[in-house]
Amino acid sequence: MPHSEAQQRLSTRLAFLAAGLAMSAWAPLVPLAKLRLGLGEAQLGLLLLCLGAGSLLAMPSTSFLTARFGCRPVVLCSGLLVCLVLPGLAFAPGPLLLGCVLFAFGAAIGTLDVAMNIQAVVVEKHSGKALMSGFHGLFSVGGFLGAGSMALLLWLGLGATASAIVLALLVAAVLAGAAGGLLRETDAQVRDAPIFVMPHGAVILIGALCFLCFLAEGAILDWSALLLTAGLLPGTGASQGGLGYAAFAVAMTVGRLTGDKVVGKLGGQRVLLLGGLCAAAGFFCTVLAQSVAGMLAGFVLIGLGASNIVPILFTAAGSQRAMPASLAIGAITTLGYAGILAGPAAIGFVAHATSLPVAFAGLGCAMLLIAASAKLGGSSAPR
Repeated sequence: MPHSEAQQRLSTRLAFLAAGLAMSAWAPLVPLAKLRLGLGEAQLGLLLLCLGAGSLLAMPSTSFLTARFGCRPVVLCSGLLVCLVLPGLAFAPGPLLLGCVLFAFGAAIGTLDVAMNIQAVVVEKHSGKALMSGFHGLFSVGGFLGAGSMALLLWLGLGATASAIVLALLVAAVLAGAAGGLLRETDAQVRDAPIFVMPHGAVILIGALCFLCFLAEGAILDWSALLLTAGLLPGTGASQGGLGYAAFAVAMTVGRLTGDKVVGKLGGQRVLLLGGLCAAAGFFCTVLAQSVAGMLAGFVLIGLGASNIVPILFTAAGSQRAMPASLAIGAITTLGYAGILAGPAAIGFVAHATSLPVAFAGLGCAMLLIAASAKLGGSSAPR
């Protein structure tokens, strides 16, 4: 490998940080876009699907691109597209154009996501140490910084377009810092492989577990506030709605930033087992809690338990032998994003047929499935 391991690790962390910055910058722009274009809830929902559709369509071919050209050009080109498209999210003058911009933004983010995870798998393998949780932790840190910085710039009176340009320049600067240690070499095993290969073998199981974890994360993003303020607990109001997701997000970030040491000490299988049990306990706690503090404790348990599940699954995808690692990473990332998109809708259907607490209890059962599959889906710490 042409660069030092330290430089490769730093570049991988910066790539994850840049992706988190870019992805989260869109969140504060959503209400402004809704107001600017006079969108209703249904119209906005359809437009938001464009972002997910762009990601899902771009992800499967990213494995082919990284195998053919290496991670470096794919990360940098997709990152450049993110930076060019991001300001368009703030000034797109009509719903149709905004949908097109969101589709391009989603495709660029999806491509960046797969390519940086392939880089992370290779770097972790060569290091012989658990690194994946820390890489994903930088994505979470970028999420906080991106959303916070965008909100701060808007609060200070800077226009939406100017704020988006500032964030785009920040993302570009982080990617420029990452360029030196990104991998250039291609994977000889899949250099001539087709653009898309159906997942098979262990990759199907790993992808299914990834789908369940991302489904739970997507459900918490969209439904935790409603569960907290649904009148099930005394003294809860709309102003407290964001506390549940905040508790979850902080716990997940802390869990990921400390996860490499935990995985290195206990091994991936054991952490996957304990993480699934912890997340399941958190979901059941949110359903059975008799106080706001108890429910928030449940969201903390979910964040801590789920924090290292996805990083361990990516490590497992890189270690399995049913498919080349780059193709496996593309497959499980696509399945994971499908879970994020399906999660909110699935919870809505179940909640409509039964109740929201029952839907959250179902998510707890899904986490138990992850715990039960720990031996099959997880891998021990990299050797």
